[in-house]
Amino acid sequence: MRQPQYYSVSENGWHHVSSHGTVLFCIAANQACTINDLSVTLFLTRRTVWGIVAGLRRTGMLHVRKSGRSLRYSVNLDAPFRHPVLKGITLRHVLGKIVEMAQGDPTIRLAKPR
Repeated sequence: MRQPQYYSVSENGWHHVSSHGTVLFCIAANQACTINDLSVTLFLTRRTVWGIVAGLRRTGMLHVRKSGRSLRYSVNLDAPFRHPVLKGITLRHVLGKIVEMAQGDPTIRLAKPR
């Protein structure tokens, strides 16, 4: 019997999570991350990351606070998903455990690309 062949993202050109979702996951795991950290980790331009963060702020999914000269981000776990299929589901259902683990374990951080 032939084994199924699995493809990486680079081979088939699609992802399970959008860029917006990936940014939310990264910020949930590391609230100390910067725009540059996100850009490097996600292989996106800084301009693209700024646009995504701005969109997430406008929809109330991200909280932003100033810390010295830097901006710090946190996920608003009470924000609802915007897609009609996900009506009534908040970010807490998906990202709550990630935030909880990251706050209790300082070793959970953004993975740096090799």
